[in-house]
Parts: sequence; structure tokens; C-alpha cells
Amino acid sequence: MSKSVIITGVTGQIGSGFARFLLNEGHEVHGIIRRTSSFNTSRIDDVFSHPKLKLHYGDMTDGSVSNLICDLKPDYFINQAAMSHVAVSFDNPEYCFDVNATGVIRCLEAIRRHSKHTRVLQASTSELYGDHVAPQNELTPFKPRSPYAVSKLAALASVVNYREAYNIFAANSITFNTEGPARGATFLTRKVTLAAARISLGLQKELRLGNLCSKRSWTHYEDQLDGQWLVLNADEPDDYCIGLEESHSIQEFVEIVFSKLNLDWKEFVICDPRYFRPTEVDHLEPDCTKIRSKLGWKPKHTFQQLVDEMVKHDLDLARKEKILLDNK
Repeated sequence: MSKSVIITGVTGQIGSGFARFLLNEGHEVHGIIRRTSSFNTSRIDDVFSHPKLKLHYGDMTDGSVSNLICDLKPDYFINQAAMSHVAVSFDNPEYCFDVNATGVIRCLEAIRRHSKHTRVLQASTSELYGDHVAPQNELTPFKPRSPYAVSKLAALASVVNYREAYNIFAANSITFNTEGPARGATFLTRKVTLAAARISLGLQKELRLGNLCSKRSWTHYEDQLDGQWLVLNADEPDDYCIGLEESHSIQEFVEIVFSKLNLDWKEFVICDPRYFRPTEVDHLEPDCTKIRSKLGWKPKHTFQQLVDEMVKHDLDLARKEKILLDNK
């Protein structure tokens, strides 16, 4: 049966993946995009003209999304919108909180008042755990160490509160780092794979990074999408950690990427204090026992497959860039 779905952040990595998946399943997708003076829909270009995709201008910082909820009364509300860059959140904490926390409350309140049948998925983050010892699971205490993490904790707690107070199907997916070729170029993994590819072709000379010792669990975006869809369609709403149950240091990630391009990372990577955060998070790695046992989730991609896919994608991009430069 066809369902109506609102996806915020539809032009992002996971949001666009959800749109593609849901359209293929025959659902009606209403995607929220922010109005800008330049095109920002490249991730959904392949489904842009799909008859069941409706795009709406909106922003989590005003009433546009909550108004749309009131009008459409969707079967599903998937919130992928966020000011999600941890480092930038230190520079602009007020905007970060307005988008990530207050914006979520606006939407929950609209659902409470006008569309209580709507199933809600809030995309949360492993950054909530801060420097608690890994692995972390749903019972691990939260200790946010950035404005981004603080705002996402407020959103997670709001979802739990609305679920318990108003009997709304509202669930949190506590997602560990989600990666893939569609990851934004300012985020660490794409920053590394893009730089390594460009360096290998002589298009770039160096790569500047911050703390190389931090460890993260990097998970393929398709596996995160699968997990979040299971959470949204569970018998009962609940909160679940989702991620690959292994972690690697940033230095290890850099070493692997550069070695795949026959480069010695030490010749090109500079550790720059400017890229250190005021408060660092050393080690994030999930214990996904709950979602594996209750919902049957398991990842389909290994860490090595993820790296291979990203390196190949960005090497292809770098080659196209070089051809254009050579033909000028």
C-alpha cells in the first residue's frame, strides 16, 4: 500500500537515499529543500522528475515544515535535516540549536496536534556519547562535547518525551558515522578520499587534518538506511544504535586510502592545530546487539568495501577534473 512520506534533508546523503528507496517502493515522497541562490539538488537529479516526488521549500528554523505536516498529515515523517558539521557548530551554536533541537520540537508539536498517526524517525548521532568508553549502546550515558551533540541530545530527549507523553510512534536512530560517495566534501572521509585522489594526479599538494588519533565507526550509508527503515517500521517505537561494530583511527583511515593510490600519506598529510576541536571525542564504536536481536539488522558492506567505493568514486572525479584542466 502506498504511503505518504515527508523527508527533511532530502538533498543530503541519507535523505536522498531514502527518497530513491521509497519511490522505488511506490510511496509518495514529499522532500523538503532549503531555498538557496544555487542548485543544491544534485543527489536527487536521477529522480527529480519522478511523478511521486514532490519538493517543497522549507526550513527547520521556521514554521514551514510544521505547516506542511499539518496540511499533508503524512504516514511517515523522516527527519534527516540538521546542522550536522561538528566543527562548525562551535562557531555558530545558536543556529545549530535552532535547527537541530527547536526545529524538531516544532515538527513534533505539529504531529501531536494534527497528525498523531504519523510515524516519526529522528536521525540522531553517536556524538551524544562524547568520551564515554567504547563500545556504546542504548544504555550508555550521554556526555555531549559539542554544540552539535548538545542540540541533538535535546532533540532525542524531545522525541522520547513526545512518545511517552502523547503515545506517538516516535523513534530515534542513534547513527554512527555514515559514509559513502555522496558524503559532503567537507566531512572527514570525503576530505581524505578526494584529497588523496587529487594528489595522485598532481592536482593537489597536501592535506591538512586535525586529530589523527580519534577512532570512529564508519558505516556505509545504505546499511544505515536499512537500519533506520527497520526502526521506523518496528512494532513499537524505540531508540536504536546503528553502525558497523568496529572502529579505526583517522590515521589508519588515511593510511589505507593513500596506500590504495600507491602514496605514502606521511609525505602529504599535515597535522594542523587549527582543525582540532575545543573538546575532542576520542572513540566512538557501537554495540548494536539491540537492533540485531530485535529487528534483525545486519550490515551488508564491510569497512574495506566502503573505502574502495569512495576511493574509486573520487578518483573518477579527479580524472575528469584533470581532463578538463589539460584541455583548457
